[in-house]
Amino acid sequence: MDHGDETADAAARDAATADESRGERTPRRPGRRGKGPERARRARRTRRTLAFDLTALAVIGALLIGAVGAGVGVAYRELYSPAAFVERYLSLLADGRATDARAVPGVELSSDELTKAGIAPTASDVLLRSSTLSALTDIEVVGERTRDGVTDVNVSYSSGGHSGRTAFSVEQDGWIGIAPAWRFTRSPLAAIDLTVRGATRFTVNGFELDTRQIAAEGIDADPLAPVSMLVFSPGAYSISVDTPISTSPGVAVLSDAPQKSIPIELQTQPTSEFVEVVQQQVDEFLASCATQEVLQPTGCPFGYFVRNRVQGTPTWSITENPVITVEPDGAKWVIPRVRAVAHIDVDIRSIFDGKLYEVSEDVEFFLTGSITILPDGTASIQVSASE
Repeated sequence: MDHGDETADAAARDAATADESRGERTPRRPGRRGKGPERARRARRTRRTLAFDLTALAVIGALLIGAVGAGVGVAYRELYSPAAFVERYLSLLADGRATDARAVPGVELSSDELTKAGIAPTASDVLLRSSTLSALTDIEVVGERTRDGVTDVNVSYSSGGHSGRTAFSVEQDGWIGIAPAWRFTRSPLAAIDLTVRGATRFTVNGFELDTRQIAAEGIDADPLAPVSMLVFSPGAYSISVDTPISTSPGVAVLSDAPQKSIPIELQTQPTSEFVEVVQQQVDEFLASCATQEVLQPTGCPFGYFVRNRVQGTPTWSITENPVITVEPDGAKWVIPRVRAVAHIDVDIRSIFDGKLYEVSEDVEFFLTGSITILPDGTASIQVSASE
């Protein structure tokens, strides 16, 4: 290389440096890209990405808020709403947890509340137990309406083979933390007013009871006075009598309305065993009457009348015993009028001519009777003559 060329290149570099110091740029050589447009494109891409990220975050936030709100709504409906309160009460009954169901706020009733509801204040709680609860299935809330702070919750269900629907009234009863607490405005308890004719013992859903244990008067209670027993609503109750003395077909009732009194009357019929016992006792009674060697046996439904003089002692026998039937009569039982035949052998001397006559004669008679069941379960039978 010539020293002259090196000198020229150095001069050119010095001139370019001088131009830059004066604010002038030396034009770039053809073929080299500038960096300015590239920076602008990068900035635009950065702004678009940031806008997209912010939009996505906003959408996600909205979805999260909606999901939280929906979750709170579901939790409220399933756990803390009036309908959920009623469903918990029903689930306790369905699970046979009678004691827990009684502890639900608003279920128990005071004597004054019973009276206001038209239920006997002495109503027994003997049926508010697990052993008398029937099956409760297919529980479904079918309606809910709030008015003046009281929510009416309508529920459909099946109990004891019966379908039913009950309306429950619920109101807020303070708070449990941040969740509302509820209570029944109108207790779901109801009452069965039971009258049993011809028996004191009966069963409810297989649980055996005695009216004398339930009545406030105890063994002195009027056997025809109804006994009042509290029951849960909803619930199916089958009541029947099946004792050695009497029986009755089962009567099934569905308690489907809060604080409602349900009157039930059971008319029992005598069992064949009971009729056989009465027949035996009447036969024995008549046989004992026949041992009396008098014309008119004391306390017996038959006798023989003569105007002449009896010679010797009469002899009685029963040739045809009555065929006993037993019918209900209020709290007692009766033996309807029935025919029987006795036979007497006696010598009669005529006061007219003094002749002796041998009398051997059938004596037809009719009897009735009343039967009272004593507190110990035995039967007291009173037999009397019937014209």
